[in-house]
Amino acid sequence: MSTVSESKARVTDVSPSELRRWQQTGEAVIIDVREPFEFGEERIDGADLHPLSAFDAAAIRAKYGERKLVFQCRSGRRSLDAAERYAACGGVPYHLAGGIEAWKAQGQAVYKPQGAPKIGVMRQVQMTAGSLVLIGVLLGAFVSPWFLILSGFVGAGLVFAGASGWCGMALLLAKMPWNKGAANCGTSCSA
Repeated sequence: MSTVSESKARVTDVSPSELRRWQQTGEAVIIDVREPFEFGEERIDGADLHPLSAFDAAAIRAKYGERKLVFQCRSGRRSLDAAERYAACGGVPYHLAGGIEAWKAQGQAVYKPQGAPKIGVMRQVQMTAGSLVLIGVLLGAFVSPWFLILSGFVGAGLVFAGASGWCGMALLLAKMPWNKGAANCGTSCSA
């Protein structure tokens, strides 16, 4: 059952089961607002990619017209932002409550491309950031306290990424050769 989200703009939340029914009947288009590397790791089959970092509500409205659009991300925060932007442009948006995580939790299938990395980009960010902090602390303790600046820099970057939703390290790691398959959006990419 759809519910209207308590947000600045009128956005209707949709459950994964309701979206699945709409998808099966062809009455809705799923708009994935995650970044290309996330979309390349796994996605709801048939979703079109329009990353929030380059989101253009007017262009999306022009492309899809009056079709029923359901915005989706990993957990629902970014897709709610996109749905509100779309509503402000005069569209009537729907929002997958809980994002792809809720979709998977209800047992719905996701598409994982063959070229997807074995370790997701965000886990790579965690491993890289953790390693840099550890190296900075060890070098700071045993070589020179100036190396602690490295740990502070990485920590500040993580705080910024958490607050803004933009992670430069993730974008950099997504360009690495071992992640090239994840950057390939496939035929559904409409960025």
